[in-house]
Amino acid sequence: MAPDYTTRLLTKETWPDFAALVEANNGVWGGCWCIGFHPEGLSKPPSAAANRAAKEAHARAGTVHQVLVYSGDDCVGWCQFGTPAELPNIKNSKTYEREATTPPNWRIGCIFTGSKHRGRGVARAAVAAVLDGIRASGGGIVEAYPEQVEERGPQRGAWFHTGPETLFEEFGFERDRRIAKWRWVMRLTLS
Repeated sequence: MAPDYTTRLLTKETWPDFAALVEANNGVWGGCWCIGFHPEGLSKPPSAAANRAAKEAHARAGTVHQVLVYSGDDCVGWCQFGTPAELPNIKNSKTYEREATTPPNWRIGCIFTGSKHRGRGVARAAVAAVLDGIRASGGGIVEAYPEQVEERGPQRGAWFHTGPETLFEEFGFERDRRIAKWRWVMRLTLS
């Protein structure tokens, strides 16, 4: 039986829940705090404290779109989304830009599930809530940049930070173009 999840947006009110999950998971991949897709990107030189401060500033200013997934009172995962202006930094951007098509209205960035809740549908609940939010905002072309999992060895780790391709297929996304050996641009049009 799948757990019952609820979702809320990341705001200044939900910041403590998000921060607790990130802190319980080593700052997420060593301290990125899910800031890499934002205009300022990861801090240079690398600093978990600077990344945290930048992300908190977005949450307090309301300049972030991010669905938090809850199991009871505990935040157990999230899915980040936003317009291309809100999330301009994607991996493999040179290849992406070289083969660009019609620009998307929305991008799905990072997806994260706390280590104790993986394999229980948290990412699926997060993406479903994101797509509902995008529909409520008028829809449009939605892009995601997941990792191909078929024909790939049993790897785990940070390469999954944009989710597996199979998750997006479940929601009707289709491959648009390859931008790295294992990374695809996948698209869905919502009305």
